[in-house]
Amino acid sequence: MSPASRTVPSARPMRADARRNHDRILAAAAEAVAEQGAEASLEEIARRAGVGSATLHRHFPSRQRLLEAVFRDKVEALCATAAGLAGGPDPWHALATWLGAVAAHAVSNRGLAASLMRGAHDGDPALGATCHTMITNAGADLLDRARRAKAVRPDVPITDLLKLVNAICLAVEREPDAAAQADRLLTLALTGVRKAGS
Repeated sequence: MSPASRTVPSARPMRADARRNHDRILAAAAEAVAEQGAEASLEEIARRAGVGSATLHRHFPSRQRLLEAVFRDKVEALCATAAGLAGGPDPWHALATWLGAVAAHAVSNRGLAASLMRGAHDGDPALGATCHTMITNAGADLLDRARRAKAVRPDVPITDLLKLVNAICLAVEREPDAAAQADRLLTLALTGVRKAGS
């Protein structure tokens, strides 16, 4: 069962007005998370979406369900970016560019990934797992291409690269120029990942 289908009590397709409310809540949540981080007020999200708290909770019974839905849309976009880059002529450039996109996503959605992982550990082990698998697989494909081109050290797993990106983003997330700092630090860190002479 997909995360989107878990957010609605009934298996029936949503009515048009319910679908509009659902989409408005997601858009408002994405905006609030970008501005305030993953602890953004649910009441504020409902207000921005133009719905009552009861309507928000009907669509998303918990904060974690709402965050997962916001996160999944963004992860799907990152996976599409990875697929687009995979056809390029330079596998190293494709991998580095994609990791930069992951960093930009993490910086612009403060605390989102960490909040989802807390939810997964605290209650529902499936919460956030689908998104984590999607992003790991997308990155692994790019890393495999770079390995085959002998452009990256053979001992570097995608999980280490994703942890590196997350660590950089956590270190700079409260800085006014967080995106620029994350990009600079990631560029520095990737020099240790690239295979010498490539």
